[in-house]
Amino acid sequence: QVQLVESGGGSVQPGGSLRLSCVASGRIFSMYVMGWYRQGPGKQRELVATVNTSNRTNYADSVKGRFTISRDNVKDTWSLQMNHLQPEDAAVYYCNAVLYSAQIYWGQGTQVTVSS
Repeated sequence: QVQLVESGGGSVQPGGSLRLSCVASGRIFSMYVMGWYRQGPGKQRELVATVNTSNRTNYADSVKGRFTISRDNVKDTWSLQMNHLQPEDAAVYYCNAVLYSAQIYWGQGTQVTVSS
């Protein structure tokens, strides 16, 4: 079992920045890929960014150049730095962990609001 807890959501104006963090506990040694997904109103959940144990990152085209995912192996956390936020980035953001066993775990979600 892996437990994930997100923090850092909130409300910003367009062009602003937020940093989301996810803290993992439990069978953290078995995590293979860590990531962030988001689900906007009336939309399906979509990938935002992932990072694996080799620190290889992957980003959705819509956030490339604006968002940065990073991980801290010592603290078992990963973060999503979001810059130049736009209204279309507003969503509930979920952190995600995929284990070597292919099990998938999700955090509870944190709301990001972008409006003027």
